[in-house]
This record gives sequence, C-alpha cells and structure tokens, in this order.
Amino acid sequence: MKARYIPNLISILRILLVGPLALYLLTKNYTASLGVFLLAGFSDALDGYLARRFNWTSRLGALLDPIGDKLLMVTTYLILGLQGLMPMWLVLTVILRDVIIVSGGLMYRLLVGEVVIEPIISSKINMVLQVLLMFSLLLSLSLYPLPPMLLQILIWLVLFSTLISGSCYVYQWGRRAWLSQSGRRA
Repeated sequence: MKARYIPNLISILRILLVGPLALYLLTKNYTASLGVFLLAGFSDALDGYLARRFNWTSRLGALLDPIGDKLLMVTTYLILGLQGLMPMWLVLTVILRDVIIVSGGLMYRLLVGEVVIEPIISSKINMVLQVLLMFSLLLSLSLYPLPPMLLQILIWLVLFSTLISGSCYVYQWGRRAWLSQSGRRA
C-alpha cells in the first residue's frame, strides 16, 4: 500500500464509525458517543493534515472526507433530535441545507457542466458551529452538564450559520449557472 492512500483509509474508517456512534446514541450511552465523536473529529483533522502536508490528495479523498463528515453529523443530529434532546426544527434545517446543496450540485452538473467544489467561509464556520454544538451537547449529557443558556446560544448560532451558508451556496451556484449560460466566466 502506498502512503498517499492513508488519508483515504482514515476517511473510510471515519465512515465506519457512524455505526458505533448511532448504536451508542440510540442506547443513550452518551459517554461512549462522545468518545466516538471525538475519535471521528481527530481522524478528520489527521486525514486533512496528511493530505495537505504531503500532498496526498485524490478525487476519492475529496469525496470520502465530506461524506464521512456529513454522515456523522446527520446521524448525530437526527438521533438526538428524535430523542428530544435537540430541536427538530434545527435538525430539519441542517439536513435541508445539505439536501439543497447536493441537489443544486447535481442540477448544476446536469444542466451546466462540471462541478468544482470550493468550500466557502460561511460553510466552514457553519461546520465548526455544528461540531461545537454536538460536542457541547454530548459533553453535557455525559460528563459535565453545561449551562442550558450556552446550549441555546449554540443552537441559535447553528441555525443562523446554516441559513447563511445555505443561502451563500444557492447564490454562488445560481450566479455560476447564470454566467455560464450567458457565456461569461464566474
């Protein structure tokens, strides 16, 4: 095996962590859930570092990494929402944003051309806030109860960053499609 594939293997392992995370969440073992969540976060940071540091990037890695991230986040949000520990309106907003982004990318590919995925700053901020909320909630459920006001503030920050990020993607892809159809460059 070539070393350049290590980030892809780490991403695959992160995807495989979705099963144990879901099981621990469903059985309300929030301490184990927190451990798996932290392990997944560490693996995400490690594969990203290795890919950038040694230029071990690939098209497969560019797909596996966000798939792993999204599967972990959607699983965590959905189960905690169904357990009544997270507002379902926030869960649905987070999932709908991702559905709109993926659908928009597919439509762009079908109607316009090749999709070039470029994460935008509002999306990165949104992901950080989503992870921070999940970490805080799992920490509060397992080891150290946090003030409810802190969790409420994080919930509202995630909502606003989700709406802003989703709107930015819709604008960006819509603008690219319009410029492409009118013969100009984005």
